[in-house]
Amino acid sequence: MLVKIYPENPNERQISAVVDCLSKGGIIIYPTDTVYGLGCDITKPKAIERIAQIKGIKVEKANFSFICHDLSHLSDFTRPIPNPVFKLMKKLLPGPYTFILPANNNAPNLMQSKKKTVGIRVPDNSIALAIVRMLGNPIMSTSIHDEDEIIEYSTDPELIHEKYHKIVDMVIDAGFGGNLPSTILDCSTDEITVIREGKGPIDDLY
Repeated sequence: MLVKIYPENPNERQISAVVDCLSKGGIIIYPTDTVYGLGCDITKPKAIERIAQIKGIKVEKANFSFICHDLSHLSDFTRPIPNPVFKLMKKLLPGPYTFILPANNNAPNLMQSKKKTVGIRVPDNSIALAIVRMLGNPIMSTSIHDEDEIIEYSTDPELIHEKYHKIVDMVIDAGFGGNLPSTILDCSTDEITVIREGKGPIDDLY
């Protein structure tokens, strides 16, 4: 199913339909402030496994991140965050960054890496944030890649729908997506390390 949602003013009824899909264990493709993402409710293990199958990877090696609607969600899934890291997150989020943080026991096992860390995003995208807020749980986030040798990520929601409509439950059309992924910052040790430089400028870290 292809659902058109306008990012300037997301329609509550349409957001509710997306949330209903996720609550039933459905898989969606949705916009972020970077590239289109493939996601599900992180409390639905079968949906997480389905996404790993779609991506052709083993769940335990996937290192999926998840989207929260704000920083108040974090303490539910992470160990206490050092003050400098929290200040940096407050400065950069919502925005095109993924923060890798030490997981606590509440973080779903399928969402944790072998190092017991989780990747957290708070994207600057009204649709993604509205979905998570209404759902009450974070949603998983993994990028939609393209087979094109030049364009790494799929940007056209209609083409994404054409390709994925038989294997996902809903595709949200919010217009063309970006082609730069988030900047990944590993904050799981004493030193903040840039794992991948993406859309989020790293000059803002210092």
